[in-house]
Amino acid sequence: MSERGALPLARLLQLASPVLPVGAFSYSQGLESAVEAGLVRDRATAERWIGDVAAFSLARWELPVLARLMTAWRDNDAAHAAAWNARFVASRESAELRAETVQMGYSLTSLLRQLEVEGHAALDTLEEPAFPAAFALAAHAWSIEPRDAMTAYLWSWIENAAMAAVKCVPLGQTDAQRMLLSMGARIDALVTEALGLDDGVMSNGLQNLALLSARHETQYSRLFRS
Repeated sequence: MSERGALPLARLLQLASPVLPVGAFSYSQGLESAVEAGLVRDRATAERWIGDVAAFSLARWELPVLARLMTAWRDNDAAHAAAWNARFVASRESAELRAETVQMGYSLTSLLRQLEVEGHAALDTLEEPAFPAAFALAAHAWSIEPRDAMTAYLWSWIENAAMAAVKCVPLGQTDAQRMLLSMGARIDALVTEALGLDDGVMSNGLQNLALLSARHETQYSRLFRS
């Protein structure tokens, strides 16, 4: 990034910041249900859960979709963007996971409109902009390279998952930082894997996550919306 100046890096940090007003902090993406089921109960099991979702869902589906959406926005290909956005929304197996990406996509779309980010109107062509679609458009508009955008997207997801674990396992802040150190060391390999996937081998097959997410909808006590 140093060759392109500091501005894309600053924009990337802004886009991946936990203070980005999209409501990510209110979701655990099934982690809370895993805690309720006794599958996550300490730092080791929380890290394993977060790592598995990152490896088998984010790296094999969400990040490759993000890359394809960035390509579509770069090429001004609204049809391509709409197709991948629709596929991503359809891939959310539970009502909560679907509502999460649509709500966060709506919030980021609204923010980009208010900030008058170049090209934001393209999101209005999508029936329901998912979060990756809005993130991809912002990254393209701010001259962020796809690999950098994918790295920041994954880090933001991992950070949010670690903070959710602090609240619902519960864990201490030091344990959360240990998890972030460990998971951070895996990001480069996961992004590299995501970049190398062809359309035909992309997958989002985490059946246990889907089942736990569906169970969360009727869970008696909840801190998070998913």
